[in-house]
Amino acid sequence: MRLFVALTLPGDVAAELRIATEALRELAPELRWTRPEQWHVTLVFLGEVGDDVVDELSRRLNRAATRHPPLSLALGGGGRFGHQVLWTGVRGDRDRLRRLVDSARAAARRSRLPVEDRLYRPHITLARAAGGADLRPLVERLAPWQGAPWVATQMYLVRSRLGAASDGSALHEPIACWPLES
Repeated sequence: MRLFVALTLPGDVAAELRIATEALRELAPELRWTRPEQWHVTLVFLGEVGDDVVDELSRRLNRAATRHPPLSLALGGGGRFGHQVLWTGVRGDRDRLRRLVDSARAAARRSRLPVEDRLYRPHITLARAAGGADLRPLVERLAPWQGAPWVATQMYLVRSRLGAASDGSALHEPIACWPLES
């Protein structure tokens, strides 16, 4: 199974982001825009994980979640990863969010899963450019946008099935969930 650990957006937050990005979608229809039901804050990308590891990983992620309180977060601004990915940032309890990420990474490592050890940049992927594009104008249009705050109360283990959605994009299916409850 292709898995990742994430926080999901409440419906009203996703609706607000959808409205904020409508004009951008019209400006750049050549981009592959992510669907609102795909929006999430990735904590740890795990890649392909064998069925034999999922139970142990779930126990360890449950333990990690119980050690962290709910997080007050908000979306806002914009950025890009090179000429490939357009995103909006995650603001709010970023220090506590990083500690949650560290715990989720540790749970994966203890479950004998390889984990990338790179700087964590919390974001929501909005669009991808096949072959690259000049995303700077879209980033500039997103810069002043600020979303309403919300409280993340649960951490999810999500299965990603590439190409399984009706439009050929990935289908994300939560397979486990744990409350944040320090």
